[in-house]
Amino acid sequence: MSTIVKFFVAPDDASAALVVRTGPGRAVASLSFGNVDPEEAVVEWECLFGGGSFEELLEAGEPRIVAGGDDDACVVFALSDRLVRALAEGEPPRLHDVAVEWARQRAEDGQPIDAELAGEMLSGLGALAHGAGELGHGLYCWVA
Repeated sequence: MSTIVKFFVAPDDASAALVVRTGPGRAVASLSFGNVDPEEAVVEWECLFGGGSFEELLEAGEPRIVAGGDDDACVVFALSDRLVRALAEGEPPRLHDVAVEWARQRAEDGQPIDAELAGEMLSGLGALAHGAGELGHGLYCWVA
């Protein structure tokens, strides 16, 4: 599991990649979370919002790494356009339902997460995704 997870808004992959060593600064819209595997979470969320299988998304290269990687302590990856849209357009009841289902799946896999916390995460990410969309920017994740 990751120690530090920050989802953030950036205009493009090149800009997002610049934060790989230090993380997004305070001037960047971001949300921080701990004790979650963000790469696994975004694939699970995409499956819950839009269907498809975990394996299909991994084979399609999701999530897409934009900086860092195998030997680096830090990594930056992009959330798919489809997931960003689903988060941005998600009404509170839909975000809640996805959060509850995600929490249930995590518990089944022996990695429980509180459903209320899951709801707060997806609600916050929905707001961040909505803001990114208004700016024509993408949504990224920095992991350290």
